[in-house]
Amino acid sequence: MKLLIITSLKEDLSAISKFLKVAKIEVFSVSKTTGMKLSDGSDLLEDWFGSHGGDFDSIFLFSFTDDDKAGKTLGLVESYNKNHDTGFPIRAFILPVDRSNQ
Repeated sequence: MKLLIITSLKEDLSAISKFLKVAKIEVFSVSKTTGMKLSDGSDLLEDWFGSHGGDFDSIFLFSFTDDDKAGKTLGLVESYNKNHDTGFPIRAFILPVDRSNQ
């Protein structure tokens, strides 16, 4: 089992929902959050919300899924980011779930 995490601006929710549908991930959670950026650093962690400073209406999405579905989603996100240079890329991560109570 994997934990798929996606963060983006709230305006990208429709595109992300399409990625999940294509990957056959039918159950996921979405939380609204505010992304903050105080500087214009070049480090990935400092560059989390693209090249613009300020605060941003964002979403945090996660789903527990299998490796194939998570990988498919990550590939769709990567492709989307390559073709949509908005300055605010969608970020996706796959984390292993070592244990659960299931």
